[in-house]
Amino acid sequence: MRELGVERNTNYKILFYLDSSAMISVHTQRYGLVDVKPLGVIWGKFKEYSAKNTIMFDDIRKNFLMNPQNGLRIRAFREAHKNRDSDRELYYLAKYLKRISILEDFSSLNHRHWQRMILGDDL
Repeated sequence: MRELGVERNTNYKILFYLDSSAMISVHTQRYGLVDVKPLGVIWGKFKEYSAKNTIMFDDIRKNFLMNPQNGLRIRAFREAHKNRDSDRELYYLAKYLKRISILEDFSSLNHRHWQRMILGDDL
């Protein structure tokens, strides 16, 4: 987020973001002990936000274990110095977010296939 200038650029309309310092550890049958990002903490502090209007972006799907319906996996931005001009992930993500912004409730969306929607598939 720092590399993208999110903290300093007023054109970004992001209320807040969580990094690895906000993660908690949970034990799962499938993965054992893993760190996850608990959206319930946000929903508990900010009543205007819920599963209906929250999407978490991350390049690691396990981070969504506590709130899988709200997770949207994006590709990692690697080797920025080499890929800056060819990486289109955030461009496509912006198109997806604009398209779903008309919805009152995101909880019925399947974000797992969000890129298909950009290529013309329906919700």
